[in-house]
Amino acid sequence: MNWRRSLLRNRNCARHNFSSNTLSNLREEYARNMSITILWPGAGRRPDHEVEIEAVGEGVEPVFGAGVQEITDEQWGACDGVVGGPDLPVEIIEKMGRCRIFVRPAVGFDNVDLKKWGERGIAVCNTPDYGTMEVADHAIALMLTLTKSIAFHNERLRSDPVGNWRPALNPFGQRMSALTFGVIGLGRIGTAAALRAKAFGMDIVFYDPYKPNGSELALNIRRADSLEELVGQCDVVSVHTPLNDETHHLVNAEVLAAAKRGIIVINTARGPIIDIDALHDAIKSDQVLAAGLDVLPEEPASLDRPLIKAWHAGEEWIRDRLVLTPHSAFFTPQSIRDIRAFSARTAARYLRDGRLENCVNEEYLEFRR
Repeated sequence: MNWRRSLLRNRNCARHNFSSNTLSNLREEYARNMSITILWPGAGRRPDHEVEIEAVGEGVEPVFGAGVQEITDEQWGACDGVVGGPDLPVEIIEKMGRCRIFVRPAVGFDNVDLKKWGERGIAVCNTPDYGTMEVADHAIALMLTLTKSIAFHNERLRSDPVGNWRPALNPFGQRMSALTFGVIGLGRIGTAAALRAKAFGMDIVFYDPYKPNGSELALNIRRADSLEELVGQCDVVSVHTPLNDETHHLVNAEVLAAAKRGIIVINTARGPIIDIDALHDAIKSDQVLAAGLDVLPEEPASLDRPLIKAWHAGEEWIRDRLVLTPHSAFFTPQSIRDIRAFSARTAARYLRDGRLENCVNEEYLEFRR
């Protein structure tokens, strides 16, 4: 309830002889009692903070810092919530006596020690509702770059614009509606990618042991009961799972060996979900036709990896068969605005309204501050 609503409960100022001083006192009392402080440790480098200020709404005092090292002990101690950046060390968390929520402005949270926060009664939340469309679009773009030989033609024409003007020289070209598109992980982005592929007339099949029965019926797609069953029938497989202990190297040498020969592998999720060394061997042996990767196990790309080394050197066997982008699938001006607004909103809703959304450490949250 804000100060205006407090006045309305008393009908009107005149009836109760409220003076302008009384109104001022009400405002000040409301501010003292209801003020909530949310800290953005690394947001001070932005030219403006209008998105965050608008998103948090009334009763919240936003504080924007220029970096973790620039935040004072007083600011750490006064914040009710923190939005942004990497995980914080224990010595800083111990200073945050009032903090009740830590929001990651990202979908992934594999680099956050969830237990550490939970043991202190602090909820950790991610921001899963930003970038969904962008990442799904990117997965399809990587697929089309390969299935329509776009990268191949671009490079060939660069080397000889006249001699290589050969439409029939199309080694990867396929009719999309004749292909089967597999989705590993039917979450928000996986579903969005499946629907985009379905619009091309592709046959869609997914593997996700955590989706309830009937999920396939709602989308009019098919379901595989194992990862091997999925890859064994797909012409293209796209990875959309979170990274955790269960999914680390989920797509490994055994899975790739079980795949339909000539499969195309797309990954816009997290690099370590695919064993990139096994992928190197599978492409070199022609078990895998090609791959489109927006994420890698080490970022920036490491030339110590055989796959990256061969790609960078332009070795003949991998030419036009590997397309890399720099973990950029999520990035558009619209998605950046969304992540700023949605992460701010998540913190404000919990602190002001008691509404906890997107909490990822509930198993360690034995109590809440």
